[in-house]
Amino acid sequence: MHFSELDITADFTGTTLQLDGSPASLPLRNTGVVASTLVEYFATCLAPCRTLPGELLRGDVTQVTRQFLAIVVDMLDRQTVPEADGLEEVSSSASRWAREGVPLETILRAYHEGMRIGLGLVTARARAEDHEELITVVDLVLELLEVITVAATTAYTAEARLVAREHHSVAQTLASTLLSGHGRSLPARQSAIPVADSYQVVAVSIPPHPDEQDPRVDGEVAARRKLRRVQSAVAKIFDPSTLTLLSPRGGTVLVPVPGRPAGPGSARKTVAGPALTADVLAELSEAAEVPLTAVVVTAVTADIPEAAERAHELVGLCAAARRPPGLYDPADLAFEYQLTRPGPAVDQLVAVLAPLDKHPELLDTLRTYLSNDLNRQLTARRLFVHPNTLDHRIRRIAQLTALDLTTTTGISYASVALLARDLNRRTA
Repeated sequence: MHFSELDITADFTGTTLQLDGSPASLPLRNTGVVASTLVEYFATCLAPCRTLPGELLRGDVTQVTRQFLAIVVDMLDRQTVPEADGLEEVSSSASRWAREGVPLETILRAYHEGMRIGLGLVTARARAEDHEELITVVDLVLELLEVITVAATTAYTAEARLVAREHHSVAQTLASTLLSGHGRSLPARQSAIPVADSYQVVAVSIPPHPDEQDPRVDGEVAARRKLRRVQSAVAKIFDPSTLTLLSPRGGTVLVPVPGRPAGPGSARKTVAGPALTADVLAELSEAAEVPLTAVVVTAVTADIPEAAERAHELVGLCAAARRPPGLYDPADLAFEYQLTRPGPAVDQLVAVLAPLDKHPELLDTLRTYLSNDLNRQLTARRLFVHPNTLDHRIRRIAQLTALDLTTTTGISYASVALLARDLNRRTA
């Protein structure tokens, strides 16, 4: 924009800060015309403002721009930067826009760009002999820019924190409602957060951070910091309609599944957003600074309670079965799940290793031997025993349990029996 192209002056008489023999504020006094010109420039040339609704630009933004210009004019005339109580409209408009979701970057860019253009209009008429007045103008403008930036940012962030707390409270209430089974009859219009037709019901296990186990560090503080990092990552990655109930040890995440509404008369809203994948879980693990384990069960909204119960049972099985951290679905854990179902077959499997209960060193030997793929040398090193001692223990295991670890059948039976024993003891 070329400042000299604008003819937007208004009649003025009086003694104020002068440039080229007339008041420095003269080019800005016709606030209506200048404001309209600035808003048109914002809408067409300022990238962050191009996506703002037209009614917002024509109404609220134009009104605030006029008031902003009036502040600048008064400042140049009085040669005094306004106090905080003179910037009520700056603060209140920033609060409104925070609640409406207008980015803070957009607000600050508009103020800074408006100030740049306004300074250009004011100084375009300056002569060489006006250098002292120009210094005064620039000093005033820079100081005003500082106080406006502080006022707008302070008000915006305070309102944003309030909105976030309100959203968090609503989200937690809705999550609890859905998990308790009362979401079956919850119309979407009764919730400030869209209710999807189906969700990824995610049970998450968060292990302790190393700082939580460091005696020199406050473990509770470390745990809360870890949780905040995870919650921040969830908010950054997922759609705002994603619901969480998390503690430092884990919890439940409800991720809306994109799809069509239930039908033409459905009260549910179509919700689109990222799903939980192995890559997304890796991002969350990076934020937590510990490896996470998660189990995903997809369910329609009415079946969320049953899905959550199953997902949490399965995430517990991951730990009992010594599965590595990562993302699992029910099919991945079908074998372990079946071994936890009551029945004579499982009881018989568990009973096979009962003779080893009185010989913990033999049970540890069996577990280490199987986990090392029957490698004698590696197993002996892991157990800090001589290979001959290992051979003796393996023979002793065979005597007590009738499991021959030199045959495929014996190895398979021992592996299944050990897994069944671990699962049943940890889930009892």
